[in-house]
Amino acid sequence: MTAQAPESLEVFLTDPNAILRGKWLPGSALAKLGDGVAFPFSLLGCDVWGREVHETGLHIDSGDKDALCLPVEGRVVRVPWADQPTVQAMLSMHHADGSPFMGDPRNVLADQVERLAARQMTASIAIELEFYVYERSADSGRPCPAGTLMPGPDHQDMYALRDLDRQRPLMDAIQQACSEQDLPINAFVSEAAPGQYEVNLKHRDPLGAADDAVMLKRLITQIARQQGTHVTFMAKPFADHPGNGLHVHASLHGKGEAVFGHPATGDQQLRHAVQGLLSTMDEAQIGFVHTFNGFRRMQPGSYAPASLSWGENNRSVAIRLPEAEPKARRVEHRLAGADANPYIVSALVLAGMLKGMDEGVEPTPASEANAYTDTSLKRLSPFMDDAIERFETGSFGRDALGEEFCRIFAALKRAEYTTFSNHITTLEHQIFL
Repeated sequence: MTAQAPESLEVFLTDPNAILRGKWLPGSALAKLGDGVAFPFSLLGCDVWGREVHETGLHIDSGDKDALCLPVEGRVVRVPWADQPTVQAMLSMHHADGSPFMGDPRNVLADQVERLAARQMTASIAIELEFYVYERSADSGRPCPAGTLMPGPDHQDMYALRDLDRQRPLMDAIQQACSEQDLPINAFVSEAAPGQYEVNLKHRDPLGAADDAVMLKRLITQIARQQGTHVTFMAKPFADHPGNGLHVHASLHGKGEAVFGHPATGDQQLRHAVQGLLSTMDEAQIGFVHTFNGFRRMQPGSYAPASLSWGENNRSVAIRLPEAEPKARRVEHRLAGADANPYIVSALVLAGMLKGMDEGVEPTPASEANAYTDTSLKRLSPFMDDAIERFETGSFGRDALGEEFCRIFAALKRAEYTTFSNHITTLEHQIFL
């Protein structure tokens, strides 16, 4: 940060739905930030609309108590898009005695990192995020991918430099802001639909990688708004175009060596990790695809995995093993939507890998061709209520994320599913009214 005193301080937490909840304080509050900020525990018990879900046990029935929220080391940075000098501070939630509150998704991932450390292991993670630049039709006001209002057929232009050129002012501003906030972006690419882009972050420790993803989403959204442009990380914003994914690349290290790159045991350990991810995917699905809209993304052939599948260098599968030299051998977990919580996604990926390595079971044969259309593969459920049920009745979620978080998360998802189920759509009215 520069020496200039801030006029404003933005503090925030990341809730289970990956929504940032916080407040603006006067810049003078920065001097006391280390003492903590008071936020109610109930902030982590709100649904995607920000409504209280009393079944979480975090609201008025328990007194709506305040928590101690402490700044995350290295995540107090300047805000490039603010009109006045502003500092942004990421927080994590704790009890009054300083112990972590395990309803905070960041603390859940920190617990997984500690479990790895107890086994004398560390993890390296890189996150890729997809998003759309969109515009609104002058006639209907409906959102549509940028460029599709022009006459003629939509141009997909995957990896086309001209699609990046069309958004050069936005991409340049994002890169400059990332440099100011020390966010390690690695690449921009034009993706599988008009107006869709992917931004890649560099490999680093799991907590740092998830923090980067949280901050990057806010940065991109705010820089776009500053430029008068619209962006969305919605999992399936457009019915006729691919959805937005969040891909996690994960590798493990033990005693200074790449676990999956070991000449004698690396390949076997990697296959066992793959099997762990596949065997837990049914129970963990709601952690990767956590919104009603996210299940619309899981359609065969829509560039989103819809089956329990894995393969070497195959982008149609749920678990991909990219081509890499031994020291960079890793898994790419491709199931999550871009709206998912990166802390929860990362925690589930790490827990699934360890479970597979502990059990030592070989996976089914790798998919060599198009897993989207392979009817021999077991399909993941396209229904949110099924995923919630498997999460609640299975043991993997509780083992990986902890009893407290699972209780809160399941209550939120059930409340959200009930709301969606009770909503009568315009399409139904067109048929029957």
